[in-house]
Parts: sequence; structure tokens; C-alpha cells
Amino acid sequence: MSHNKNLQFDSKCVHSGINDYEFGPVVPPIYQTSTFKFESAEHGVALFKGEAEGYIYTRMKNPTIEAMENAIAELEGGYKALGCASGMAAISTMFVTLLQSGDHVVCSKSVYGPTMTLLHTVLSKFKIESTFVDTDIAEEIERAVKPNTKIIYVESPANPVIAITDLEAAAKLAHKNKALFIVDNTFMSPALQNPFMFGADIVLHSMTKFLNGHADVVAGIIVVKDEEMYSKMRKTLNQLGGVIDPFNSFLVHRGLKTLSIRMQRHCENAQLIAEYLENHPTVKWVRYPGLKSHPNYQIGLKQHSGHGGMISFELKGGFNAGETVMNNAKLCKLAVSLGGVETLIQHPASMTHLTMGEEARKSAGITEGLVRLSVGIENVKDIIDDLENALKKIPEKEMVG
Repeated sequence: MSHNKNLQFDSKCVHSGINDYEFGPVVPPIYQTSTFKFESAEHGVALFKGEAEGYIYTRMKNPTIEAMENAIAELEGGYKALGCASGMAAISTMFVTLLQSGDHVVCSKSVYGPTMTLLHTVLSKFKIESTFVDTDIAEEIERAVKPNTKIIYVESPANPVIAITDLEAAAKLAHKNKALFIVDNTFMSPALQNPFMFGADIVLHSMTKFLNGHADVVAGIIVVKDEEMYSKMRKTLNQLGGVIDPFNSFLVHRGLKTLSIRMQRHCENAQLIAEYLENHPTVKWVRYPGLKSHPNYQIGLKQHSGHGGMISFELKGGFNAGETVMNNAKLCKLAVSLGGVETLIQHPASMTHLTMGEEARKSAGITEGLVRLSVGIENVKDIIDDLENALKKIPEKEMVG
């Protein structure tokens, strides 16, 4: 893909990962096959020894999957990428590759619920310990680091409270302590943030979200910086088997073509909605990277080229007010996940972060009245009208707090 090197990001979205294929298709064909025929016994031996380029079995490598992986590696500024069956398959593969019994992880306190659960309940069985801190406060990361810390893992902006970590500062801290710095870049996508530029060693995405962008795929990806890490990750992924399939790879690659233009609309809409919510009488506070009221607004300006499509806000009326809003929103669909073309609204305390437990939620700032909004690409007036109609249904007694 070297011919794409000098293209602008918007053009890379359209052209990345596409090679010359038999019969000249302009999009990569779907190689919907589990296995590949060898030219000869000698060819098969060479492939298994790694002495020849080619394909053996789709769990190991497939041209459709590889095209999508190459596209995302190029958009992120990485070396290579590994497509996984879900965001959690990507996160699990990464942790299993890099950690062993006795190791320690420092992780964002406000993080995707299943990531926390994986560290707490699965990896802890193998004597891997974790400390969860507010990674948007560099001193907290520093205090949490131990001699056995192998990974500093952050989401930025973090799910669901939109906390922003200073990636450059966190990377320096990790490397000073001989740990790897790993960033979940799902909320921003490479269209708005490139963690490798700020010192990340590995970048992860749930491709279910903005990368695919159409709420019809579950997938994840690991992007790495060099061949050595790629080879390690590939061996683990092949053994665990959490690989993406060709058809979902095709859909993600198709979604990438409109990533740049979609993110532009997500950002424009979210900015106007965040400003509207900040001035609404039922709303206690709003967290959006594009608002000057965001505690790390200046850091966001340094590392984002746009502010994203994710908003969190706290209703003065707490849980009941949140329930009222979600039951009365019509255009905004009451559903988990994010990053699609449609606007989604959800209540983290009772949905995505329920498994964390009340104490962990409270510690992470996930309050009873917290509402998470994934802003879609509809006309912004329609989204605001829908929110206004839903907020109007909150009883007057719940408008204070």
C-alpha cells in the first residue's frame, strides 16, 4: 500500500488495503472459504515453514481479512493489524499475549465494563493483578505503578464518562517504568486521534463502533508497531481462535470508506447537542471534549483533530429522570453500543456497566443519573427535538438536584 503513503486521510479511507485482484475488482472480493488449496506438496511445506507467502486456513490468514487489517493499520499509522471476532476478543488476545502470572496492569478506572470484568474475574485467576485509577490524572498512574507493572492500559476518551487521558504523559510514564502503553481508541477512531503519535505501543478498537459505523458487525482489531509484536499476537490469536470472518471483514472495510465523512458529521452534531444539553434546566452537567467545561479540554485540543460523537450527561433527577428520558426518546434508540449512523441513548448504571457492581461504578464516576449518548448522523434539529420532547416528560419535582 505504499502508493497511498502521500494521500490525505479522507483518500486513504477510500483506498487503503486494496491490492490488485484477479479480474480487476475495485473492492476486495469476499474469500468465503475455510481452507486454501496448495499448488503442490512442496508449496504446502513452504507455506507451513513460512518460506512462501500465501494462505493455508482462514483462522490463520485470509485475503479479505488481510485487506481490512492492512487498511486499518495504515489509517492508524501502525505496522500491521489483527482482525478479531469482537472488541473483547482483541482485548483478551492482547492481554493473554503480553501477561503472565505475577504481572500487574494499571488500567483506566472508567473503562468498558467487560474489560474491567475480564481483568477482575478471569485474568485474576491466573495471578495477574490490576489497579484501576483515574488515568486522566497522571499522578494517579504514577502512584499505581509497581515493579511488576507490565501494561498501562487506557481508554481515551473513556467509557462512559468521557474522561481524557494525556496520552503523551502516560506513554512516557509507562516507558520510564519499562511497561507497554496500550490505548483503546474506539471512541475517537483514527480519523480524530492517532495514539501512536503520542507514544502508544499498541492500539485497539472495537470495530463494531465507528470503524464499521453501521451497527451490523461485531468485531475488534489490534494494531501493532513492528513485526516482532505482530508475530507474537498472531500466534496467540491463532491458538485462541477469536478471529474475524471474511464477510464481517468485508463489511468493516466497506464502512471505512465513509469513516472520515461520517466522523465529520458526528462531531458537528455532537458539538451542537452538547451545547444544547449544557443549557438545559434538567441537566446537572455535560461531558463532551468540545466543551470548554470539560476538565481536560486543553489536552483534548492537543491530541484530537475533532471532538467525537460521544456525550455523557447527568440528569438532576437521577435514575428516575434517566428512565423517563429513555422511555420517551423516539428517534434516539434505547440501545447499547455506539458509533453507528443512528443516535443511541443508554443508561450505563443499569446496562453496559451493571456487571462492574455499584461500588466500582461509583468509584468510576458512573452515577445513577448518567446518560450516554452516541450521536448519529441524522439532521441535528431532529435529534435535539427528540431530546427536548423526552426531557419535557421529566416531572418538575425531578428537575432539581
